[in-house]
Amino acid sequence: MTPQELAHACAAAMWREDRARAALGMHLERVAPGEATICMQVGPAMVNGHGICHGGYIFTLADSAFAFACNTYGERVVAAGASISFLRPATLGMRLCATASERVRAGRNGIYDIRVEDEAGQAIAEFRGQSRSLGTRFFEEAP
Repeated sequence: MTPQELAHACAAAMWREDRARAALGMHLERVAPGEATICMQVGPAMVNGHGICHGGYIFTLADSAFAFACNTYGERVVAAGASISFLRPATLGMRLCATASERVRAGRNGIYDIRVEDEAGQAIAEFRGQSRSLGTRFFEEAP
């Protein structure tokens, strides 16, 4: 199995069980070893009292891309920490995409940067996640 095939198999395994992603209408656009892009549209239930997308939803989108990117090598990996900087507001109906890129993977630890953009490619937020492998695998044998 190639690294790309393994990345797709891991994403498919996670996608089936990811209820948060399904509830928010997220779509996996792309996955590759150490990378992922997930998109969602800002819906009415996501808008706060300022008339903009609640930051928690933007964080969840970025965190989801992070999760799919760090789970592309066959190991089960979770977040050890994360931070986000909100740069611009997102509004109702806006399509947001979060693209995660691996920066460092050393032993059971990793660092990933995730950029959330609107349809015009403008940065909405920048997220950095630290990952930790659980020491278990997605598959006993090749999927």
